[in-house]
Amino acid sequence: MAEEDRLRTYRGKRDFERTREPSGRAARAEGGAPRFVVQIHDARRMHFDFRLQVGDVLRSWSVPKGPSGDPADKRLAVPTEDHPLEYEDFEGVIPKGEYGGGTVIVWDRGTYEPLSHDRRGRPVDFAESLERGHATFRLHGSKLHGEYALTRFRSGADGEDAWLLVRKGPARADGHGTPDPRRARSVRTGRTLAQVAADAGRR
Repeated sequence: MAEEDRLRTYRGKRDFERTREPSGRAARAEGGAPRFVVQIHDARRMHFDFRLQVGDVLRSWSVPKGPSGDPADKRLAVPTEDHPLEYEDFEGVIPKGEYGGGTVIVWDRGTYEPLSHDRRGRPVDFAESLERGHATFRLHGSKLHGEYALTRFRSGADGEDAWLLVRKGPARADGHGTPDPRRARSVRTGRTLAQVAADAGRR
């Protein structure tokens, strides 16, 4: 599917004369390892947005409790619309009344390695593994490291799928779970959600 088609839903939900979110008309996929980003989004309900670069877009899931370093934690991940690659850098306040209105910070970002294989141990195309409902990958971020898996456990007739995001292998020694989102700091600017909102209010 062409990038323009993949981003139609994203663009249709936003008024780019009001929101500073990227329109997705500039970025294209570059060489090198695919990217990932985790953003904290203080919208109607606080949540984490987990995004993986797949081709020219960021495949996206809303993760209410955020990704965990503890393999015992099975975190619900609800698919959302594909986002443009530039969204990796987005941090700011989406105006009230706009889709997703609220404050966003970049909690973590980096690269990832696709790890999905078939039963014979042969690598499987990552986009195809997601379509089949199970994909494994290794994150190389500032905060998140190691192997994770996304597994679809429910496919709704209305298109409302539900997935689980789970850490694979041993738990990390530097802590489990995720931090209090209101105290968490951006890996991009070092600011908290409150500081980003305050800075936006002074403009």
